[in-house]
Amino acid sequence: MKILYTLLLWLLAVTVVYGQQNNDALMSQLKGMLVQRRVYDDRKEADIAGLKKALKHCSPNELEKQYQLCSSLFEEYRSYQYDSAYVYTQKMIGLSIAMHDLPKQYDSKIKLGIILISSGMFKETLDCINQVNPKVLDKGSKLRYYRLQCVYYADLAYYNNDKYYTKQYVEQANKYLDTAISLTENNSFEQIMYKAEIPDTAGQKISNYKYYEYLLYQRKLTPHQTAMIAAALSDHYQGAERMKLLLIAAINDIKSSTKETMAVYKIGTNLYKSGDIKNAYLFMQEALSNAQFYGSRLHKIEIASVLPDIAANKILISENEKNKFIIYLLSSLIIVVIISLISFIVFIQLKRLRVKERIIEEKNNQLEKINKRLSEEARIKEEYIGYFFNVFSEYILKLEKLKRNAERKMKSKKYDEVLALLSQIDIKQERDHLFRTFDRVFLKLFPNFITSFNALLKPEDQIWPKGNEVLSAHLRIFALVRLGINDNETIAKILEYTVSTIYTYKVRVKAKAIVPHDEFTNHIMDIQVVDTGKP
Repeated sequence: MKILYTLLLWLLAVTVVYGQQNNDALMSQLKGMLVQRRVYDDRKEADIAGLKKALKHCSPNELEKQYQLCSSLFEEYRSYQYDSAYVYTQKMIGLSIAMHDLPKQYDSKIKLGIILISSGMFKETLDCINQVNPKVLDKGSKLRYYRLQCVYYADLAYYNNDKYYTKQYVEQANKYLDTAISLTENNSFEQIMYKAEIPDTAGQKISNYKYYEYLLYQRKLTPHQTAMIAAALSDHYQGAERMKLLLIAAINDIKSSTKETMAVYKIGTNLYKSGDIKNAYLFMQEALSNAQFYGSRLHKIEIASVLPDIAANKILISENEKNKFIIYLLSSLIIVVIISLISFIVFIQLKRLRVKERIIEEKNNQLEKINKRLSEEARIKEEYIGYFFNVFSEYILKLEKLKRNAERKMKSKKYDEVLALLSQIDIKQERDHLFRTFDRVFLKLFPNFITSFNALLKPEDQIWPKGNEVLSAHLRIFALVRLGINDNETIAKILEYTVSTIYTYKVRVKAKAIVPHDEFTNHIMDIQVVDTGKP
């Protein structure tokens, strides 16, 4: 028995080592393909150019041929570039109307919905779905229609993540998934893939995701299909096996010139969590490049929420670790103060001992270049990240000066003067300064916020800043709501109020609104960022 136990441990160790070596080889392959990805993109562009040339030489009367070529161009652009895919769906709609072909009009609307949902445009996708009558569709179009319905509700459940509505969305998604499966050919790729998406049931002996394994390891797939299945299967694993599947997905995304993908992003996230900051930064940059090229709003926002942290940690790792305890202590003090006052949590560990000013400026310039590439959807986060870096610099200079003075007085054994020096720190004044700076940055992004907010109230109930206020307490609460912070507990921690106070303020303001109570927050969210000419 002892020998058997030893043998099992040895086999387990060999398997882990082999799996890690296999992942290292896949990682090297992926990095090599990142360098050569232009080769695959050039092939894609050549195929597209051929279709465009054929479309250009079509006779104006050849509407059917034009429609088919536009449909082929849509398929080429579908996972490659959102704007171009959108253009050709519009051309398909126009051609189908000119041909008076209602099924083609509906099929074009379905394809438009497919790319709209990939970009996170839920309302527009629903508008497309509502314009389609599935009764007049052929089998292939019906399959696309019900698959779009399934994806729409599944994505809505994922991004809303609401305890009241998510269950309903998931049930709707599963209902449409069942219908889509019934329309697939027996033992086809689509049928097996959709079966893998069916939730497991109680007492089920084999999980449905085993269908993914069958497709990946026993069926001959295209690179794009391989990437899709490997990425989906990775959600059912952890550790080295999950990383292996994500690497396979990312490699095949490059082979198929797929830009609308999350595989590289998930690789970067896993590496960041495991402490591999250098590679995490590389793959996050690639994920951002893909999202920008494709034009995916949601993906850019997701990446924008993580990339600055990774970039900051990359800078920190490259700096000297001497006097680690002192610097961490000072950084922790800054973070505690900032977390209690500002709209979101920023975790930046600062190490600034014996590092030349030139290196710090160079790294800051790199971060500024990264922030400039983020889209308008990331505008709010960019503005506040820049603001936080300025505030941190001020605090570091103050703390550095305080540290030098304290050390000098300690060496001279002037302990009373050290206490007097520390008593000069006015926390309330610093907190008020941070609030005012937050207000000014917010009004720079939303200069019409106060006017728009009061337009929702009766004249006698309107709330305007008094005296030297920038934003009043009530206005600041709803400014945080406009930034996406709805949780009363979070708002209370930021503004240093009780949760009940925040709740009472909200209820009182909504009770005085001229719009329905349950629509007040939606009207606040409709207040737009004003472009001030920022590059």
